[in-house]
Amino acid sequence: MTEKNYVQPILEALTEALPGCDENLLDLYALLALVKGTKTTLEDVHDAWSVWRALGNPTHKSLIPFDQLTPEVQELDRKYMNAIHAAAWTPRS
Repeated sequence: MTEKNYVQPILEALTEALPGCDENLLDLYALLALVKGTKTTLEDVHDAWSVWRALGNPTHKSLIPFDQLTPEVQELDRKYMNAIHAAAWTPRS
């Protein structure tokens, strides 16, 4: 059996919490869990999503600064932020 690295438990927690989420986007969310942990904000989540989305759809209507999004659109990032917070608490090897 291959030994897990310290990032793998975070990726697994995010994959479980966010089924169907693109693997590349999960990688960015894992980075947020590692570097910002429970201090990750909705704006951080939007920024990570924006980097990912700009690669595949650079003209997406939500590729604008977070503070220019409607409150309803800003709230769409909450479940991702919550998953990142939870993953940040995941024990690492």
